[in-house]
Amino acid sequence: MLRLRSGYLVRGARYLRYGGMSLALALLVACGTQPIPLVPENRTFTARDYEDVYERWTRGVASFSFQSMREQLHASATFEGWEFRWAYVVRYASDFALDTDSRAAMLRATLQDATERHRFFVTVAAERYRDSDLVGDAAGWRVLLVDADGRSIPPSSIEEVSRPSPAERQYFTSISPYRKIFRVTFPVSHPDGAPTIPSEESHFILRFTGPQGAVDLRWDTR
Repeated sequence: MLRLRSGYLVRGARYLRYGGMSLALALLVACGTQPIPLVPENRTFTARDYEDVYERWTRGVASFSFQSMREQLHASATFEGWEFRWAYVVRYASDFALDTDSRAAMLRATLQDATERHRFFVTVAAERYRDSDLVGDAAGWRVLLVDADGRSIPPSSIEEVSRPSPAERQYFTSISPYRKIFRVTFPVSHPDGAPTIPSEESHFILRFTGPQGAVDLRWDTR
């Protein structure tokens, strides 16, 4: 069974080899997702705006194997871009009753970090729990950030979150007991200085690829 969450792009792929040839069997179901802004602007969020912003910056996927007729990967990722971070700080500051100066300092720090790193909050689940690994020799999937021209780069770091905090459980609704949680970080530039997410491009992709196939999460941009 393929599960689809409203506003999410769902794409599954399975690669079968016959006599040296690759046959890609893919299922694509798309719901219109709102483009996200890459160029920072002033925002006047309230704490109640967080859920809508979270949905805009989050994508989910369910991958299905036609060969084995089984689900292979469920993944969700929130791109922690500047607008998401702004809404997150406003909600966090409201929930924890931060004063104005503390909230402003937190916002300045996270917006500065957004110019230095691309961060994704990722949750994944496979049919076998150990196949959900994204790190180490036992990793079942490799993660890549891919721009609209197809240029890709691996993460600069992947950190597994074994015990999510109360705030993470509240603010990232993809967390469940059946999913592994990772914080995945990419550089903002390739070694040659070119941006890994060019502001003028139409979209970018977070790709999970491995022996079972390839699965994409796509963010359209404006």
